[in-house]
Amino acid sequence: MAKKTVATLQTASKRLTKAIKMVKSPKTGAYTFVESVMTPEEVDEFLKKK
Repeated sequence: MAKKTVATLQTASKRLTKAIKMVKSPKTGAYTFVESVMTPEEVDEFLKKK
C-alpha cells in the first residue's frame, strides 16, 4: 500500500525570483549567463550592474 504524504506547515514563505543576465567576456568576446536568486525588489539593481 502507498503511504499518505503529509504536507508540512509553512508559516512565512518568501517570494523569490531567479534573475538571469547575459555578460560578455572582455577576453574572448563570448557571452556567459549569470544566474542569481533574490527577492523581486532586488532584480532591477542586479540587472543594472555590469
